[in-house]
Amino acid sequence: MSKLRIGFVGVGGMGQMAHLSNYALLREECEIVALADPRVKLGQAVAQRYGVPQAFVSHEELLNGAKVDAIVAPQLYRTHYAIIPDIVRAGIPVFTEKPLSLTVEAGEQLVKLAEEHRVLHMVGYHKRSDPAMEYAHRRIEEWKATGEFGKLQYIRVTMPPGDWIGGADAPLASDDPYPQSPLEPGPSYLTDDQTRQLDTFVNYYIHQVNAIRYLLQEPYRITFGDRRGVLLTGESDSGVTVALETAPYQTTIEWHESLLVCFERGFVRVDLPPPLARQQAGKVTIMKDNGKEPPSYECPVMPNRSAMRQQAMNFIAAVQGLRPAPCESKEALEDLKLARDYILLMQNYK
Repeated sequence: MSKLRIGFVGVGGMGQMAHLSNYALLREECEIVALADPRVKLGQAVAQRYGVPQAFVSHEELLNGAKVDAIVAPQLYRTHYAIIPDIVRAGIPVFTEKPLSLTVEAGEQLVKLAEEHRVLHMVGYHKRSDPAMEYAHRRIEEWKATGEFGKLQYIRVTMPPGDWIGGADAPLASDDPYPQSPLEPGPSYLTDDQTRQLDTFVNYYIHQVNAIRYLLQEPYRITFGDRRGVLLTGESDSGVTVALETAPYQTTIEWHESLLVCFERGFVRVDLPPPLARQQAGKVTIMKDNGKEPPSYECPVMPNRSAMRQQAMNFIAAVQGLRPAPCESKEALEDLKLARDYILLMQNYK
């Protein structure tokens, strides 16, 4: 199968560290043939650093001037509504960072466009691509199918603020002025304060909202949120309890994100590395206790591959039709609905 020709729309800090640096090393699977960034000096420096033959200043110029099979567009999510429709209408599969958008309404329009044009729009919930998460997901589904360890009862995700960079090298920079792109406005039914709360929540915690559904493999709803914004809880369609501890404490030079999936007679736990840690997968711990023998523990060894690298591989495979994307826009829309419901629920304390 021939290599995919990849175009990049946006090569700022996250564009370089989380995405471009990983695609550039997948030389057997793809080649980066063009990039676009309104910061001319930065675009030229990045193109030279990664050997990208064409550099443009806008996504429109790239669409008109380069031949690409797919586009990676690591933009601010509040600019998706103004950029992504052009790419989808051009019929080009696209990857964007999380979340899909700020509001449910804008998200619905992006989902509708992707469906109308039959174009893949993969949303970058990279935690789904961590080898440890993929492994845990398979084991959880096996336990649910066999019933060997009882029913799935509880999922808890903890993500205190910490060092999410994890020692990653600094990206290339320039003295270009930061582009002033129009940002998606908040919904009419939220106040300015509520919109700020929504913006903060989807920026920091939408990954965990999505990860809960990935491990559950069914819808859930939010039922409680404390007034300090430390804990929210919910319940799935089948009655599984879920909890998200957003900021019970914070760390300065560590990262303590964990996911615990509890069955009646055992659990599967994943401890994730900092999001930008270089080629480091999470850790899986599996406990089994059938009540007849002493509890046993497994700690399978994961490959030296980061979630970001695996995510790039997953997007390429999805564009090629080899396997489904980990999360498409239609599913990502459900995260925005949960975030909206959470913000409205919190207003009960005002």
